[in-house]
This record gives sequence, C-alpha cells and structure tokens, in this order.
Amino acid sequence: MPHALPLLPLHAVLFPGGLLRLTVVAAPANALLQRCQRESLTFGVSCLDDGQSTPASVGVLARVDRIDKHGRALQVLCQGSRRFRLMGALERDDTGQWYGQVSAIADDPNDIPAATMFPTVQALGRAIATLRVSGKLCMNEPFRLNDAGWVANRWCELLPISLAAKQQLMELADPQARLALVDAYLRGQRVVR
Repeated sequence: MPHALPLLPLHAVLFPGGLLRLTVVAAPANALLQRCQRESLTFGVSCLDDGQSTPASVGVLARVDRIDKHGRALQVLCQGSRRFRLMGALERDDTGQWYGQVSAIADDPNDIPAATMFPTVQALGRAIATLRVSGKLCMNEPFRLNDAGWVANRWCELLPISLAAKQQLMELADPQARLALVDAYLRGQRVVR
C-alpha cells in the first residue's frame, strides 16, 4: 500500500545499504534532515539526472546517521535501506519540499554470486582493503562478499559511470543480473580478467 514520503531529489544515486555524505545549505532540506534525525524518520532519495526537473520514479529510503553543523551548512551522513517506487504525481509544499506516495520494492534476495563472478568479488575485497588503509572507506561493515546484490551495489557506488547508468543498475530487480553487468564493465576496463 502506498504512503506519503518526504523526498530529497539529488544529483546522486543511493543504493540499498549504501552511505551518502551530503553538504546541505537549502532551508527546506536542512529542516527535513534535522526533523528526520530528531524523530528517527526515513526520507526518500531520488536521482535528478541531468536535464530532469522531477525525481526519478525509483529511489531508496534513507535514514540520517549523523549531522554536523558548520554555520548554516549541514554535513550529513545517511544510510540507504530499501528501494521504493513513486506512485502517481509528486507534490511540493510552500517551502519547496517534495512529497510523494511510494510503494516499497522487495529487497534483493541474499544470493551467492555465481562462480564466474568470483574475480569481481575478490577485486571488491581488494578495493575495500585499499580504501580502508587509505582512510577513504565509504561503506559500512559487515562486508557481505557472499551476497551478489551487496557486491553489485558497492561496485556501482565506486565505478565512474553516469548517473543514468547507476540509476538503471539500482532499479534492476535481479541482483545476479546487476552483478553480471558490473562484471562485464570491469572486464571491459581490464579491472578483472
């Protein structure tokens, strides 16, 4: 059953289980994020790709993990949970805040990556180790390298691909298909063999 959800349209794609760091100055977004933290509410992150004036129809629920204030700006750390689909027309209130009716999309099943994907899984393990050593790790533990959807999602966050491509990958219902596309990209870039 659909329910109303405050939306934060961004030029970014959030994946389930992913982290999102934001610097926010706009008053409506500041108010939304502070309220969500204070009341332990979720909000929707939906991509605004180049040329779009409305959010993408599929997004990810997010919760605020931490807010640090720097003058009028907020440094916000959010974590994605599950995907949703927008149902019907979006609305904006008089402050400019977007709202929409949403319906939850089923979580990815916990599928073990196919054996042919093991080089891609191992490469992600190495990337995590490198990011950890450099202090640039951008994902939370536990690292679920035995979960095709988790592996695909983390690669999608790391890869230098367009927002449109990230959005299409995030929307894919089949985690094995998502991982296969990531694997093909990595092999084409000679990241894995």
